[in-house]
Parts: sequence; C-alpha cells; structure tokens
Amino acid sequence: MRKTLITLVPVIFFACLIWWFRPEQGDEGYGLWSLLPALLTVAVCFITRNVIIALLLGIFAGGLIVGQVNILNTFLIPSLATENYAQILLVYLWALGGLLGMWNRNGGARHFAETLARRFVNSRTTAKLFAWVLGVLFHQGGTISTVLAGTTVRPIADKHKVAHEELAYVVDSTASPIATIIPFNVWPIYVAGLIVIEPLAGIITTTEDAVGLFMQAIAFNFYAWIAVTMTLLFALDRLPLFGTPMARVLTRVKTQGKLDRDGARPVMSEELTAANVLPEYNPWMADFIVPIATLLGFCIVPWLLGGSPMVFEGFALAVVSAVVVSLVRGMQLSEAVDAIITGIKGVTIGAVILALAVTLATVSEQLGTSDYVVNATSGVLSAAPYILPALLMLLCMVVAFSIGSSWGTYAVVFPIALPLALSLSPDPGFLLLNFGAIMGGAVFGDQCSPISDTTILSSLACGSDLMDHVTTQMPLALIAAGLSAVLYVGLALIFVG
Repeated sequence: MRKTLITLVPVIFFACLIWWFRPEQGDEGYGLWSLLPALLTVAVCFITRNVIIALLLGIFAGGLIVGQVNILNTFLIPSLATENYAQILLVYLWALGGLLGMWNRNGGARHFAETLARRFVNSRTTAKLFAWVLGVLFHQGGTISTVLAGTTVRPIADKHKVAHEELAYVVDSTASPIATIIPFNVWPIYVAGLIVIEPLAGIITTTEDAVGLFMQAIAFNFYAWIAVTMTLLFALDRLPLFGTPMARVLTRVKTQGKLDRDGARPVMSEELTAANVLPEYNPWMADFIVPIATLLGFCIVPWLLGGSPMVFEGFALAVVSAVVVSLVRGMQLSEAVDAIITGIKGVTIGAVILALAVTLATVSEQLGTSDYVVNATSGVLSAAPYILPALLMLLCMVVAFSIGSSWGTYAVVFPIALPLALSLSPDPGFLLLNFGAIMGGAVFGDQCSPISDTTILSSLACGSDLMDHVTTQMPLALIAAGLSAVLYVGLALIFVG
C-alpha cells in the first residue's frame, strides 16, 4: 500500500502541473506540448517496462493538455469506434488469434518448421538464418511478416536455444525494412498516393509516375539495406555486438540456456506458447501450407493483377481453411472452435496494447504532433541543403518513434519534404536520396518504437518480453541509422555541394 501511494503522489503532482499550465490551442496546434504524451509514454515504457500503464498515462496526459479529464469519451471511445480498431479486432485478435490457436491444436506450424528444420536447421545459427530467410520470403509488410515468420520459426528456434530477444530482432528487422526494398506489396501504392500532389506536378503526374519514383529510390533506402544486412550477419553470428544489451542476451542463453531473462513478461500467453496438439491428431504439411498459401495468395495475387492486397480477407479465409483442413483430417468441430477461442485468449494482451496504441495515435493527431515536428525543423533544413537527407531521416525517426507508425509519418513528411528537396536542387539523384531517407527513417522509428504494431507483434509472435525486445534491438538499429546518415551526407555533398 505504501509503495503504491509513493508511486501515485508524483503522478498526481505531474498531472496537476499539466492541468494548470496547459496551453491554449493555436493555429499550429499545441506546439511543444504536443510532444508530451508520446515522450511520456516512451519514458514510462523504458522506466517501468509496462507498456499498458505507459500508454494509459500518455493518453491521460493528452486529455489534460486539451482540458478533458474524461479520456474515455475524448479519446478511447472515438478511437475504438474507428476502422483502425475494427481492423485490430478482425486481424490481430480474431483472425490471428484463431489461426495461432488452430496451429497450436493441430500442430501445423510446428510440424512445418520441424520438417524443414530436419533438412536445414541443426544449430542456433541455422535456426536464426531460417528466421531471416522466412522474413525475406514473407515480405508483405510489417504485420504480416512478423506474424508469419515469428510463429513459424519459434518452435524450432526454442529447440535450438535461440533467445526470444534474438528471434524478435531477426523477425522485426526483416519485416518493414524488407517491405520497402522488395516492393511486391501495398507500400508503393500507399506512398504513391501521398506524392501525386501539385508541388510535384512537374515530375509526377500519375500514380504510375509515383510508383516509378518509389522503385528508383529503393537503391537509396540505406537504412533498410543496412538493417537487413546486419540482421543477416547477426543470424550468421558474424555481427560484432561489443557491449550491447544483445551481447548480454547471448551470454545468458549460452551459459544458462534461458530464452528469457528472469522476470520477463512475454506478450504471448501460455495458451499459445505451450504446445497442445490433440493426441489423436497427426499433423501434416497441409495444416500449415494451406492457410499460409491462402493468406499470401490474397495478398500477392491481387497486387500482381493491378489491385490492392486483400489482407483482411486473406487472414479470415486462412482461419477458415485451417479449420476445413483439420475437419477433413478428423478433428471435431467443437475442438476447432475451442482452439480458435483459446488462440484469441492468447493474443488478448497484444490486442489491448495495439488498441491503446491506436488511441495514442489519435491523441497525437489531435495535438498536431507530427506537424509541429516538421514545421519546427523546416528552417534548418532549408539553410543546409547538403544535410537535408540526413536530417529528414532523423526527423522521420523521431516522428515514427513517437507515434509508432511509419505510414503515419509518410503521410505527414512526404508531401512537405519532397517539394522542399526539389526546390533546393533539381538533380533527380538528390530527390531520390531524400526519398530513400524518408522511407528508411520512418521504418527505423516504426521498428524501434514500443508502441508500434510491428514491435508489439514481433514480441507476440516470438514469445518475447516487449521492452526486452525494444532495448536489445534499438542499439543495433541505431548503428544502422548512423551508417545511413553518413552515407546521406556524403552523397548529398556530391549532388548539391
């Protein structure tokens, strides 16, 4: 009781300060105050390692800034009634949970992994390499890649004593980064929709022009290339770790055999981490291949035909196909339904975190967080054109880390930054350099943010503690970002020097 009171006193005091000194909303939002909810959330995440408490405090701080203590009506209900949260319920809770539950009961994913592992995996190194290859193959984007790669390889990675932080790093770093350099997904279409604008009409007049610019800029997305390469070296045990937190993880798992640190709180619950295959059911490859083929088919085929990936339909029908295959092979319908419900229970924590993350994004949007960050730095960017790509990358890193979304960052930065780059230099190479910097910077922030869906789902799919994943991955991602920034400055000097 006393410890609780000691904790509450500074929280109440801080809340009172925010309330007393909260600003009036101006023409450009709430200015510097707009950063407070995101920064508070991130700080509490790192201090307490409790993401749910951190998100709630960040949302509450947003309510105090706008003068609304009733955050339920101000933020939570409006956010939970949105299409984004409906997608979370459909994909992350019902479909993803149901699919994982079916694989847990029919043993499909484990059987697939073990079958391939008997041929290709015989050590910790090959297990991590297997995870890297799957991450590249499942290149449809952050959420899909993390779920498919993580859930597929985790059983065999556990068998070969790959720490959950290691696996989460490999899976997360071959999710969004891969999606930006292997463009057979919805990313080019999304970005194209943001840059077919009047200020760029001289070089981009159609969506096809915009997609073409995306393709040309892939070579300049240095962060993605370096991050994926570093992850490959890590999988091969060829990446120097020096004294990073990941080095301590390797020491722990090699000396003690512990896949998680003492006191860790994995996002995935016991309903999904413990195998529960029916004794009378014999798993086979189709239990995994049919649902996966269904999911990837609905994502890839529509794109090849010129449409958009049918992600939601793919997830829903993947669950249906998993049930049908299991029923044909003798599983009772009641067992299949129970497996789906158990799987949904297993990802409830992750779904709650994602729901609160969506709410915090709504808070940041209402406060004008992204617009403030961009506008506050635009003067510096104009004065020093040769550092524009590196600063744009840093800007996107900060914005995406704060709001937990690369796509949200793109929506704000691309329409402002590309016309700025074009006004500073007509050189096409300089424009592509800035394009790649924006792509990579936002992916860094999305990948490392503890409130990002890909970060949460990587932890969920790999059975890792969320904040352990964040703190072990971030130093390695920062190295990749630092190397990228050096390249951007060097090449920008050539284009505009």
